[in-house]
Amino acid sequence: MGLLAAVLIAAAVVAGASPVVAQPSSMEDRAALAALIDIEGDRVAPEIVALRHRIHQHPELGNREFETAELVAEHLRALGFDKVTTDIAHTGVVGILRGGKPGPVVAVRADMDALPVTEATDLAFKSSVRTTYLGQETGVMHACGHDIHTSVELGVASVLAAIRDQIPGTVKFIFQPAEEGSPPGEEGGAELMVAEGVLADPEPDAIFGLHARPELPVGKVGYTPGPALAAVDHFRIEIHGTQSHGAWPHESVDPVVLAAQVVTALQTIRSRNMPPLEPGVVSVGIIRGGERFNIIPEQVHLEGTVRTYDPDVRDMVERRMNEILAGITAAGGGGYDLQYDRTTPATINDVALTERMVPTMDAVVGSENVVRTDPVMGGEDFAYFSNAVPGLYYWLGTTKPGTTSGGLHTPTYTGDDEAIAVGMRVMSNLLVAFLLQEGD
Repeated sequence: MGLLAAVLIAAAVVAGASPVVAQPSSMEDRAALAALIDIEGDRVAPEIVALRHRIHQHPELGNREFETAELVAEHLRALGFDKVTTDIAHTGVVGILRGGKPGPVVAVRADMDALPVTEATDLAFKSSVRTTYLGQETGVMHACGHDIHTSVELGVASVLAAIRDQIPGTVKFIFQPAEEGSPPGEEGGAELMVAEGVLADPEPDAIFGLHARPELPVGKVGYTPGPALAAVDHFRIEIHGTQSHGAWPHESVDPVVLAAQVVTALQTIRSRNMPPLEPGVVSVGIIRGGERFNIIPEQVHLEGTVRTYDPDVRDMVERRMNEILAGITAAGGGGYDLQYDRTTPATINDVALTERMVPTMDAVVGSENVVRTDPVMGGEDFAYFSNAVPGLYYWLGTTKPGTTSGGLHTPTYTGDDEAIAVGMRVMSNLLVAFLLQEGD
């Protein structure tokens, strides 16, 4: 069966007919399924864009994605999925779509949660949701593109459900809560999903995911073989001193001065303890202390993040932080407490899987639109999935050519609707290509 026959068959499917398809060769099979994906993608794109607007306008924070999860589950059930499971890791949803032909299992993951950010875009469907986060009133916004991630995966579900009879294997759709982190005192995200058995029954042979990237225009995708996103650690430091009147500093142990020295000294970890070509970041994001201008306080709070790729470097950073804190506070007559939390591991794309899938990306959007990107120091808990099975996590361009967009996690981030159709086509073809390759 050639490409023309595939297109005719696809047209019949769209018209409601159920043609009998002969068994084509592997290359013809891929071309036929690619043609079907294009037709179905065009058909469902308006509906999926409307869902994106709905999700964007009603964002929900981690472990609170109740409406989003209900929307996702209803969509999968309406498509006739073989199994839809809810309430995984609080609000996660998993759908199983079994193809009409025997074959392997592949998984695809999208994250659903939003951020405590007050939106400042001119989108007609901008969020006006407000909430209280860590005791402060704030807006809620899909400032990291998770509305696009979820919409793309819903679109892929629609496309593949329409051609399921031609799919050689099973696709597991994972809709994940709390990628941005759980509320204090709660578990969540990919780590909890894995702990609750999301990768079992059936166990996928590989998993795919994507992330919006405003630096890339719509129509382009980016990939990074091997190390792609950094491990994320979160530290909290309390520096203890002795309070006194600001006019009698000699009677104090000044934690403000100690904190200033600590902030400066922590930067020597990057500049003097890491190899120059080893990626790593040590950043202090919060300094808080004192109640009045003329009182030297009793303590100062520091908080920040460490980003690394190498587990040995990760160990070294924590050790050096303790050594620096111990030395500076002892010299000044004070003390410290360090809470060092290792959160997300590094996301490492499976090199062999990546190399196998790049030709499919080239075929879908054109090799000139497929960009090999450098690793970034941002983190992604997709790592918990790709540590368990081979994974490929890639970038989806979301900025309309000729326009500008705010960066991720900013109030002015705008992802263009046109990116959704591109994302649907690329992901659908990657999943099908993997199933075909594994089944060869």
